[in-house]
Amino acid sequence: MRHHIRTLVTNDDGIDSEGIRVLAEVAHQHGLDVTVAAPLIEASGSAASMIATERQGRVVVEERNLRGLPDVRAYAVAASPGFIVTIAARGAFGKPPELVLSGINRGANTGRAVLHSGTVGAALTGSLNGCRAMAFSLDVGLDPAHCHWDTAGQMAGQLLPLVTTTEELTVISVNVPNLPVGRIGGMRQASLTRYGSVQMTLAEVGEGFIRTTVGADESARLAERSEPGSDLALLAKGYVTVTALRPYCEAMEARLPLPAPARADVA
Repeated sequence: MRHHIRTLVTNDDGIDSEGIRVLAEVAHQHGLDVTVAAPLIEASGSAASMIATERQGRVVVEERNLRGLPDVRAYAVAASPGFIVTIAARGAFGKPPELVLSGINRGANTGRAVLHSGTVGAALTGSLNGCRAMAFSLDVGLDPAHCHWDTAGQMAGQLLPLVTTTEELTVISVNVPNLPVGRIGGMRQASLTRYGSVQMTLAEVGEGFIRTTVGADESARLAERSEPGSDLALLAKGYVTVTALRPYCEAMEARLPLPAPARADVA
Protein backbone atom coordinates (compact mmCIF):
# COMPACT_ATOMS: atom_id res chain seq x y z
CA MET A 1 0.00 0.00 0.00
CA ARG A 2 1.06 3.60 -0.53
CA HIS A 3 3.19 5.02 2.27
CA HIS A 4 2.57 8.35 4.01
CA ILE A 5 -1.21 8.04 3.77
CA ARG A 6 -2.70 10.44 6.33
CA THR A 7 -4.20 8.06 8.87
CA LEU A 8 -6.39 8.63 11.91
CA VAL A 9 -6.24 5.85 14.51
CA THR A 10 -9.12 5.88 16.98
CA ASN A 11 -11.15 3.48 19.14
CA ASP A 12 -13.97 3.29 21.67
CA ASP A 13 -11.97 1.78 24.56
CA GLY A 14 -10.23 5.09 25.22
CA ILE A 15 -6.81 6.61 24.69
CA ASP A 16 -5.19 4.47 27.40
CA SER A 17 -6.12 1.16 25.76
CA GLU A 18 -3.29 -1.15 24.78
CA GLY A 19 -5.20 -2.03 21.62
CA ILE A 20 -4.98 1.47 20.16
CA ARG A 21 -1.27 1.67 20.94
CA VAL A 22 -0.68 -1.62 19.12
CA LEU A 23 -2.73 -0.52 16.10
CA ALA A 24 -0.95 2.84 15.92
CA GLU A 25 2.41 1.07 16.11
CA VAL A 26 1.48 -1.31 13.27
CA ALA A 27 0.25 1.56 11.10
CA HIS A 28 3.40 3.56 11.82
CA GLN A 29 5.63 0.59 10.99
CA HIS A 30 3.86 0.27 7.63
CA GLY A 31 4.84 3.82 6.73
CA LEU A 32 1.49 5.51 7.31
CA ASP A 33 1.35 9.11 8.52
CA VAL A 34 -0.37 8.39 11.83
CA THR A 35 -2.31 10.65 14.16
CA VAL A 36 -4.09 9.14 17.15
CA ALA A 37 -7.26 10.70 18.54
CA ALA A 38 -9.42 8.66 20.88
CA PRO A 39 -11.96 9.14 23.67
CA LEU A 40 -10.66 10.44 26.98
CA ILE A 41 -12.60 7.66 28.70
CA GLU A 42 -14.18 4.44 27.47
CA ALA A 43 -17.03 4.97 25.00
CA SER A 44 -18.01 1.37 24.21
CA GLY A 45 -21.43 0.89 22.67
CA SER A 46 -21.54 4.46 21.38
CA ALA A 47 -22.09 3.38 17.75
CA ALA A 48 -21.71 6.43 15.48
CA SER A 49 -23.08 8.86 18.06
CA MET A 50 -22.06 12.53 18.02
CA ILE A 51 -21.44 13.27 21.68
CA ALA A 52 -18.82 15.58 23.22
CA THR A 53 -18.11 17.19 26.57
CA GLU A 54 -17.53 20.91 26.45
CA ARG A 55 -15.78 23.21 28.87
CA GLN A 56 -16.70 26.88 28.39
CA GLY A 57 -18.07 26.04 24.95
CA ARG A 58 -14.97 24.13 23.82
CA VAL A 59 -14.53 20.38 23.37
CA VAL A 60 -11.92 19.10 25.83
CA VAL A 61 -8.71 17.87 24.14
CA GLU A 62 -5.50 16.71 25.86
CA GLU A 63 -2.21 15.90 24.16
CA ARG A 64 -0.77 12.50 25.10
CA ASN A 65 2.38 10.45 24.54
CA LEU A 66 1.98 6.81 23.53
CA ARG A 67 4.56 4.34 24.80
CA GLY A 68 7.10 3.48 22.11
CA LEU A 69 5.69 6.02 19.63
CA PRO A 70 7.48 9.32 20.27
CA ASP A 71 6.91 10.50 16.69
CA VAL A 72 3.15 9.94 16.69
CA ARG A 73 0.84 12.78 17.69
CA ALA A 74 -1.84 11.59 20.10
CA TYR A 75 -4.88 13.32 21.56
CA ALA A 76 -7.40 12.35 24.21
CA VAL A 77 -10.76 13.88 23.33
CA ALA A 78 -13.80 14.11 25.59
CA ALA A 79 -16.08 12.83 22.85
CA SER A 80 -17.46 9.72 21.19
CA PRO A 81 -15.43 8.03 18.41
CA GLY A 82 -17.90 9.15 15.75
CA PHE A 83 -17.56 12.77 16.85
CA ILE A 84 -13.75 12.47 16.87
CA VAL A 85 -13.68 11.11 13.31
CA THR A 86 -16.04 13.85 12.14
CA ILE A 87 -13.95 16.71 13.53
CA ALA A 88 -10.76 15.04 12.27
CA ALA A 89 -12.27 15.08 8.77
CA ARG A 90 -12.69 18.83 9.20
CA GLY A 91 -9.06 19.42 10.14
CA ALA A 92 -9.18 19.33 13.95
CA PHE A 93 -5.86 17.44 14.22
CA GLY A 94 -4.09 18.68 11.10
CA LYS A 95 -4.81 17.80 7.50
CA PRO A 96 -7.92 15.60 7.19
CA PRO A 97 -7.19 11.86 7.14
CA GLU A 98 -7.44 9.70 4.05
CA LEU A 99 -7.70 6.51 6.10
CA VAL A 100 -9.42 5.72 9.42
CA LEU A 101 -8.27 2.72 11.47
CA SER A 102 -10.40 1.89 14.51
CA GLY A 103 -9.45 -0.46 17.35
CA ILE A 104 -7.99 -2.78 18.28
CA ASN A 105 -11.15 -3.30 20.32
CA ARG A 106 -11.05 -5.33 23.54
CA GLY A 107 -13.80 -7.74 22.54
CA ALA A 108 -15.28 -9.08 19.32
CA ASN A 109 -17.66 -7.05 17.18
CA THR A 110 -19.72 -9.64 15.35
CA GLY A 111 -23.15 -9.99 13.81
CA ARG A 112 -25.73 -7.32 13.21
CA ALA A 113 -24.90 -6.01 16.69
CA VAL A 114 -22.05 -4.07 15.03
CA LEU A 115 -24.76 -1.42 14.73
CA HIS A 116 -24.05 -0.59 18.39
CA SER A 117 -20.24 -0.76 18.26
CA GLY A 118 -18.28 2.44 18.73
CA THR A 119 -15.32 0.74 17.05
CA VAL A 120 -17.26 -0.06 13.90
CA GLY A 121 -19.23 3.20 14.18
CA ALA A 122 -15.99 5.18 13.97
CA ALA A 123 -14.98 3.35 10.79
CA LEU A 124 -18.41 3.84 9.22
CA THR A 125 -18.26 7.54 10.08
CA GLY A 126 -14.86 7.74 8.41
CA SER A 127 -16.30 6.25 5.25
CA LEU A 128 -19.17 8.76 5.25
CA ASN A 129 -16.53 11.50 5.39
CA GLY A 130 -14.68 10.24 2.33
CA CYS A 131 -12.05 8.06 4.04
CA ARG A 132 -11.10 4.46 3.53
CA ALA A 133 -11.77 2.66 6.82
CA MET A 134 -11.09 -0.53 8.76
CA ALA A 135 -12.14 -1.70 12.23
CA PHE A 136 -10.20 -4.30 14.23
CA SER A 137 -11.40 -6.30 17.24
CA LEU A 138 -9.85 -9.01 19.43
CA ASP A 139 -12.22 -11.73 20.71
CA VAL A 140 -11.10 -11.69 24.34
CA GLY A 141 -14.43 -12.69 25.89
CA LEU A 142 -15.78 -11.23 29.11
CA ASP A 143 -12.99 -12.27 31.49
CA PRO A 144 -9.77 -13.04 29.58
CA ALA A 145 -6.73 -14.44 31.33
CA HIS A 146 -4.52 -12.94 28.63
CA CYS A 147 -5.07 -10.66 25.64
CA HIS A 148 -3.03 -11.63 22.58
CA TRP A 149 -2.48 -8.09 21.29
CA ASP A 150 0.57 -9.29 19.38
CA THR A 151 -1.62 -11.66 17.34
CA ALA A 152 -4.14 -8.92 16.59
CA GLY A 153 -1.32 -6.59 15.60
CA GLN A 154 0.20 -9.10 13.19
CA MET A 155 -3.17 -9.80 11.58
CA ALA A 156 -3.86 -6.08 11.25
CA GLY A 157 -0.51 -5.58 9.52
CA GLN A 158 -1.25 -8.35 7.02
CA LEU A 159 -4.69 -6.94 6.23
CA LEU A 160 -3.85 -3.23 5.96
CA PRO A 161 -3.15 -3.39 2.18
CA LEU A 162 -6.70 -4.68 1.68
CA VAL A 163 -8.18 -1.29 2.48
CA THR A 164 -6.81 0.32 -0.68
CA THR A 165 -8.21 -2.40 -2.97
CA THR A 166 -11.86 -2.28 -1.91
CA GLU A 167 -14.57 -0.12 -3.43
CA GLU A 168 -15.21 3.29 -1.94
CA LEU A 169 -17.82 3.39 0.85
CA THR A 170 -16.84 -0.14 1.83
CA VAL A 171 -15.72 -0.55 5.45
CA ILE A 172 -13.78 -3.64 6.49
CA SER A 173 -14.47 -5.14 9.91
CA VAL A 174 -11.90 -7.63 11.21
CA ASN A 175 -12.27 -9.96 14.21
CA VAL A 176 -9.24 -11.83 15.54
CA PRO A 177 -9.40 -14.89 17.83
CA ASN A 178 -7.65 -14.39 21.16
CA LEU A 179 -5.04 -17.04 20.38
CA PRO A 180 -1.28 -17.24 19.81
CA VAL A 181 -0.36 -16.62 16.17
CA GLY A 182 0.52 -20.28 15.65
CA ARG A 183 -3.03 -21.35 16.52
CA ILE A 184 -4.80 -19.03 14.09
CA GLY A 185 -6.62 -21.11 11.48
CA GLY A 186 -6.30 -18.57 8.69
CA MET A 187 -8.44 -15.74 7.35
CA ARG A 188 -11.96 -16.01 5.97
CA GLN A 189 -14.44 -13.55 4.50
CA ALA A 190 -17.50 -13.82 6.70
CA SER A 191 -21.14 -12.78 6.74
CA LEU A 192 -22.76 -11.11 9.74
CA THR A 193 -24.49 -13.48 12.10
CA ARG A 194 -27.98 -12.58 13.27
CA TYR A 195 -27.05 -10.98 16.57
CA GLY A 196 -23.58 -11.03 18.08
CA SER A 197 -21.36 -12.70 20.65
CA VAL A 198 -22.65 -10.60 23.56
CA GLN A 199 -26.35 -10.42 24.39
CA MET A 200 -28.39 -8.10 26.60
CA THR A 201 -30.97 -9.76 28.83
CA LEU A 202 -33.88 -8.16 30.65
CA ALA A 203 -33.22 -9.36 34.20
CA GLU A 204 -35.87 -7.59 36.25
CA VAL A 205 -38.70 -5.12 35.83
CA GLY A 206 -40.07 -3.34 38.87
CA GLU A 207 -41.91 -0.19 39.82
CA GLY A 208 -39.79 2.70 38.63
CA PHE A 209 -36.83 0.60 37.46
CA ILE A 210 -35.55 -1.92 34.92
CA ARG A 211 -32.43 -4.04 35.42
CA THR A 212 -30.49 -5.57 32.54
CA THR A 213 -27.49 -7.87 32.32
CA VAL A 214 -24.98 -8.20 29.53
CA GLY A 215 -23.16 -11.45 28.89
CA ALA A 216 -22.36 -14.22 26.50
CA ASP A 217 -25.62 -16.02 25.79
CA GLU A 218 -24.42 -19.59 25.15
CA SER A 219 -27.69 -20.74 23.58
CA ALA A 220 -27.52 -17.86 21.11
CA ARG A 221 -23.84 -18.49 20.44
CA LEU A 222 -24.44 -22.18 19.72
CA ALA A 223 -27.34 -21.38 17.40
CA GLU A 224 -25.40 -18.73 15.53
CA ARG A 225 -22.32 -20.91 15.13
CA SER A 226 -24.46 -23.19 12.98
CA GLU A 227 -24.80 -20.40 10.39
CA PRO A 228 -22.31 -21.47 7.70
CA GLY A 229 -19.82 -18.75 6.89
CA SER A 230 -20.96 -16.37 9.63
CA ASP A 231 -18.41 -14.29 11.53
CA LEU A 232 -19.27 -15.80 14.91
CA ALA A 233 -19.10 -19.37 13.59
CA LEU A 234 -15.73 -18.89 11.91
CA LEU A 235 -14.28 -16.93 14.83
CA ALA A 236 -15.19 -19.78 17.17
CA LYS A 237 -13.17 -22.14 14.93
CA GLY A 238 -10.06 -20.00 15.21
CA TYR A 239 -10.30 -18.03 11.97
CA VAL A 240 -9.71 -14.32 11.53
CA THR A 241 -12.97 -13.03 10.08
CA VAL A 242 -13.11 -10.24 7.51
CA THR A 243 -16.47 -8.65 6.71
CA ALA A 244 -17.28 -5.90 4.21
CA LEU A 245 -19.82 -3.33 5.43
CA ARG A 246 -21.52 -0.33 3.88
CA PRO A 247 -22.29 2.76 5.99
CA TYR A 248 -25.71 3.17 4.45
CA CYS A 249 -27.79 1.28 1.93
CA GLU A 250 -31.09 2.41 0.50
CA ALA A 251 -33.72 -0.31 0.14
CA MET A 252 -34.78 0.83 -3.30
CA GLU A 253 -36.56 -2.46 -3.96
CA ALA A 254 -38.96 -1.85 -1.06
CA ARG A 255 -42.40 -0.74 -2.18
CA LEU A 256 -43.96 1.53 0.45
CA PRO A 257 -47.79 1.83 0.33
CA LEU A 258 -47.95 5.60 0.76
CA PRO A 259 -51.38 7.15 1.24
CA ALA A 260 -52.81 9.19 -1.61
CA PRO A 261 -52.55 12.96 -1.04
CA ALA A 262 -55.66 14.55 0.37
CA ARG A 263 -57.74 16.40 -2.20
CA ALA A 264 -58.61 19.97 -1.43
CA ASP A 265 -62.33 20.81 -1.65
CA VAL A 266 -63.18 22.74 -4.78
CA ALA A 267 -65.41 25.70 -4.11
